[in-house]
Amino acid sequence: MSLLIALAAGVAAAQPLVIAHRGASGDRPEHTLAAYELAIDQGADFIEPDLVPTKDGVLVARHENEISGTTNVADRPEFARRKATKTIDGQEITGWFTEDFTLAELNTLRAKERIPQLRSTAYDGQYQVPTLKEVIALVKRKEKAAGRRIGLYPETKHPSYFAGLKLAMEKPLVAELHAAGYRKASDPVFIQSFEIDNLRALKGMTKLRLVQLIGDLNSGPPDRSGIGYATMVTAPGLKGIAAYASGVGPEKSAVIPRGADGKLAAPTALVKDAHAAGLVVHPYTFRQENYFLAADFKKGGDPRAHGDLAGEVCAFLKAGVDGVFSDNPGLAVAAVKSCKP
Repeated sequence: MSLLIALAAGVAAAQPLVIAHRGASGDRPEHTLAAYELAIDQGADFIEPDLVPTKDGVLVARHENEISGTTNVADRPEFARRKATKTIDGQEITGWFTEDFTLAELNTLRAKERIPQLRSTAYDGQYQVPTLKEVIALVKRKEKAAGRRIGLYPETKHPSYFAGLKLAMEKPLVAELHAAGYRKASDPVFIQSFEIDNLRALKGMTKLRLVQLIGDLNSGPPDRSGIGYATMVTAPGLKGIAAYASGVGPEKSAVIPRGADGKLAAPTALVKDAHAAGLVVHPYTFRQENYFLAADFKKGGDPRAHGDLAGEVCAFLKAGVDGVFSDNPGLAVAAVKSCKP
């Protein structure tokens, strides 16, 4: 039974999924067609486009609507007056925002590495900001070339904020996915969000699978001030999530926290309780740089140096997770294949 057939049948998959976090973002600027294509070539099961709208309502792939950290917009004098300060999900942010640019204007920008302190900038300036339509077209083309299904794992970013700007994402997202042939729960698509009402609205619009993202346990969904993520990952909270979602995407410390020494501690009950509620668990984010790794898996003292990513991934696989988000999908694929229960 193939991986995606197993998922469609609602049974345990042959092996955990590798979800390319923003594409192969450890090797190319994130959320570019080059990053997604490399991730597919490295064997990722799914690619993850985070989505935000443009001024003219086109869904594009950016981790945030503030784009000075991932494009060259700050170097473009013709856009200097677009710099603004906005409050998004309760946080004041200054920069340039996708909702203030048409798609034609965004197409003139070029992507750059988001964390140059840790990663190469060799590919800065080479790639455009892609639309969701372009990402889907890439996936379809690569499926034909590779002879395998490739999944899409889009995230709606700040959906309640954009709804307040009359740029709600739910209908355009569902329309694009349905038009591309993704309509059934068995299709290789998960739609994820940190918000609740966004997912509940999507539940009424599509049969595609939904995933509740879980952020820092000291915080909560931006659209629900009275609910905390810590409550949502309890056994009753997970049963509540199962009423509208097929899975949870927790920050990885909610699955295995780190001790005072920075090493991985014992796993929490999250995986067991999520599985009991019928939910899959896809934690984020697994990265190869020492800066991001638990102390058990660092190699040397240089934060840019590459540690034992496979070892960290394997620890989570042994804790029972159903997939992992990784900036280095090729290494994560190898870890899934080599990890012994």
